[in-house]
Amino acid sequence: MLEKTVDTTKIWLDVKSVAGLKGITERAVRLSLRNSNKYIFKTEDIRGGKAYKICLSSLEPELQTKFLNEYYQALVLEEIEIAPLNIQPTQEKIIPENMKRIALARLDLLKLWKTHIKGKKNKTLASEEFLQLYNTGEFYKEIFETLGSTSIGSLYRWKAKLSGTSDWTKLVPDYVYKGSRECRTSLTQDEIQIFMKILLNQNKFSISKATSLTKHILNKRGVEIHAKDITYRRYAQWFQSSHYDKWILAREGFKALRDKVEPYLVRDASVLDVGSVLVADGHRLNFQVLNPFTGRPSRANLVGFLDWKSGGLVGFEIMMEEDTQCIASALRNAILNLGRIPDIVYQDNGKAFKANFFTGNKDFEELGFNGVYGKLGIKPVFAAPYNARAKVIERFFKEFQEGFEKLLPSYIGSSIDNKPAYMKRNETMHREIHNGYVPTIEEAINLINCWLEYKHSLPCPNVKGKSIAEVLATVEKQDINEQELDDLMMAQEIKTIHRNGIRFLKQDYYDDTLYGIRDKAIIKYSLFDLSFIKVYSLKGEFLCRAERITSTHPMAEHLGDINDLQDYKQKIVKQRRLRNKTLKEVRKLFTMDDFNLIEKHLDYNISAPESEQILLEDKQVLETILEINNIPVIPEVKVIAERPLTRPIFKSKFERYEWHQKNGCHSQEDRKWFEKYKNSDEYTQIYGDD
Repeated sequence: MLEKTVDTTKIWLDVKSVAGLKGITERAVRLSLRNSNKYIFKTEDIRGGKAYKICLSSLEPELQTKFLNEYYQALVLEEIEIAPLNIQPTQEKIIPENMKRIALARLDLLKLWKTHIKGKKNKTLASEEFLQLYNTGEFYKEIFETLGSTSIGSLYRWKAKLSGTSDWTKLVPDYVYKGSRECRTSLTQDEIQIFMKILLNQNKFSISKATSLTKHILNKRGVEIHAKDITYRRYAQWFQSSHYDKWILAREGFKALRDKVEPYLVRDASVLDVGSVLVADGHRLNFQVLNPFTGRPSRANLVGFLDWKSGGLVGFEIMMEEDTQCIASALRNAILNLGRIPDIVYQDNGKAFKANFFTGNKDFEELGFNGVYGKLGIKPVFAAPYNARAKVIERFFKEFQEGFEKLLPSYIGSSIDNKPAYMKRNETMHREIHNGYVPTIEEAINLINCWLEYKHSLPCPNVKGKSIAEVLATVEKQDINEQELDDLMMAQEIKTIHRNGIRFLKQDYYDDTLYGIRDKAIIKYSLFDLSFIKVYSLKGEFLCRAERITSTHPMAEHLGDINDLQDYKQKIVKQRRLRNKTLKEVRKLFTMDDFNLIEKHLDYNISAPESEQILLEDKQVLETILEINNIPVIPEVKVIAERPLTRPIFKSKFERYEWHQKNGCHSQEDRKWFEKYKNSDEYTQIYGDD
């Protein structure tokens, strides 16, 4: 679409162009002009006959649009309204050093020539004699090395330029020097204006395309073109080098002008203290990890905190999405690793970094809360939007990509252009030799830590003679309250406590404190270290630190090694200890009357149902309770190890009634059902009033 209106009444097309637009022959176009008044046309005398010219405005609207979009592309058709570019060469002349040396050598040669011919009667012969001596190269060697051989005509021409003065600047070679920002070209002013108007378009036409379009416009104007394509190219190259700011602003915009042309500040990071200023930013990993929530390979986000003084990454966190929780966890890790709370955090201008969770706002202050930074005494400073040069951590991420990410088999590149060959279509060989290993988040963190050991062993860019690790070691440690950091910054979810603890990310986490609890709880975790979680009640009370449960060898006593056997024994002892704990608590609940009641209601007949059997373990528990309360053990109690009479599946109520008639009721529930059935209508209809 054209941004400005084009006057189509001033554009006349030849028969060939119209035939191309309509998709017909040139003869068909001529016949339509002769036999109808559909189009506005005119004839022009040409050599050998006449030529038809059709006005663009008389063509069908779709043909007009097609022509404009296909041949002119927006600004190309604006040559009628083109205004001259305001390009003024500099007025101040700076003579290059080599040109200055040539001019001075010419002046010295003229003085030697005048001295040689002074007092001679035949000055022509004297001049020829002087040139013969000079052109041998043996006399005045330094001048000859600069000027080379010369002629009598050059000497007289240089003498005329001096006009009786000693101003050496008049002898500067004109054929080379025309000023530092002037360009000698055979292009006319019209050619330059049209050419530059196209070349400085934001669509970024190439030099060759701008040249061809310029020639097309000049042909339409009837201007005869003498310049060759190389002349246009040389002028474009000169303009780009001499007016690079205008070139970038016109073609690429203000951001490119700031990033590529404007001078930048050189910051002296050596004046900072270690750990006083941390630089934070997020980075989308260019390799895949296993998503802990879905188990599928995907790209995660890394949020890092870089110490500006040393240039070392002191803390990071990996999560599937960059959010405030991920940033908070990364800051927590940075503070713990560094051993101090920074004074300033210089960070990105994104939503996650500017969230109220960190900075706080008026509403939070009115409620009595502050942001995390405020509580920790950190001053947040945000970088200007789309100003990558202000964030020194960007350079670190580039090194991270080249030095670490490309080493991993799951590297997929940062864009379609630089993805590895195995991901491209029909690359069967590369797919066959590709190692499909995809690390988990924990494995990725361990690999990154190994790479950081190497990175921190390199020289520090801001402190000469020391490595990054040595500079980090000089930080002044502070007394950090880890519990407070965890409360503020770890990610949290609500989970249910089960018999084996808390299930999280397909792993069980357990602590003895959770034994006997069947309730919901708040867990706090960091994907940086999934070996533990912190468990809180729904009211925020800290319960425990639950460790991840490890699996046990299924045949530790027979096939396992010493470590498997020890692990098995420790877990068995732990189970017994928890069971004994329950026994002790239950003993406190029973009295002598409770045991008499138990003795009265227990029935140990052979026909007793399974629910009322006392197995061997129940007998040991009961004897222990009776012994502690000084109650003699009842000798008549018989332990039945056999399973009770098998209870069939009843197809109807009367079948169950007859079964109970024969075998009796074995529980309170059976007795209730039996009495209820005897009072039912079905019983009366089947059995009558017996």
